[in-house]
Amino acid sequence: MAQNDLMSSAEDVADQFLRVTKQYLPHIARLCLISTFLEDGIRMWFQWSDQKDYIETSWGCGFFLATLFVLINLLGQLGGCILILSRNFVQYACFGLFGIIALQTVAYSILWDPKFLMRNLALGGGLLLLLAESRSEGRSMFAGVPTMRESSPKQYMQLGGRVLLVLMFMTLLHFDTSFLSILQNLVGTALIVLVAIGFKTKLAALTLVIWLLAINVYFNAFWTIPAYRPMHDFLKYDFFQTTSVIGGLLLVVALGPGGVSMDEKKKEW
Repeated sequence: MAQNDLMSSAEDVADQFLRVTKQYLPHIARLCLISTFLEDGIRMWFQWSDQKDYIETSWGCGFFLATLFVLINLLGQLGGCILILSRNFVQYACFGLFGIIALQTVAYSILWDPKFLMRNLALGGGLLLLLAESRSEGRSMFAGVPTMRESSPKQYMQLGGRVLLVLMFMTLLHFDTSFLSILQNLVGTALIVLVAIGFKTKLAALTLVIWLLAINVYFNAFWTIPAYRPMHDFLKYDFFQTTSVIGGLLLVVALGPGGVSMDEKKKEW
C-alpha cells in the first residue's frame, strides 16, 4: 500500500510538472535535442583546417573530398538546426541529420567503438521522436479527417525512438561490485526498461532526465578544463551528446509514449 501511495505521489508530481511546462517543454526539448549538431557545426567552422587535415590523413582521400566532408557537416548540421528550430521542413531536416550521423559514424570509425556507436544510435532515436512529432503537427492541419493508417508509422517511430534513446544509459552502467554502482545499475536498468516498453513512461522518462542531467553536469564539466587541453573537447562532445538525449527524453515526457506502449494498452483494457 505504501509503495502504491509513493508511486501515485510521484505520478502526481510528474503530471503537475507537465501542466506547468506544457507550453514551452517541447521547445526546450527540441533545443536540447539539436544542441550536439549545433555545437558540432560551429566546431567545423572554427576547426576547419584541423577537421579537413584529419579526414585527409585518416582516409587518404585528398584535399577536395576532405574539404567537401567538412562543408557537408557544417552546412548540413547548422542548416538542419535552423529548420528544426524555425519549424520549417522539419522532416527533411531530420533526414539530413540522420545522414550526418551515418557519415560521421563511418568517417570517424565510430562503427567499431560500441560506446560511441550506442550514443550515436541514441541520437538517432531522438531524431525519430522529432520526426514523429512533426508528423502529428502536419496531420493537425486536417482536423476531423480520419488518419488511422497515417498514425501507424508515427507510433512505430515513437517506439523505435524510445528503444534507441535508452542505449545512452547502457554506456553509463558500471560493472563493479560496490554497493552504489550496483544500486545505480539496478535503478537505471529498471527505468530504461520502463521507457522502452512504455510503462509509466512519462514518470520514468522524467526521472531519467533528472538523473542524466546530474551526471552530465558533474562528469562532463568541460568548462572547468582549459580549452587547449584535449580533454576539454572530449568532455564537450560528451556533454552535448548527452544534452541531446535529454532533449529526446523530454519529447517523450511532453508527447507521451505513443500507441505502441503498455500505457496506451492499459487505456484499452
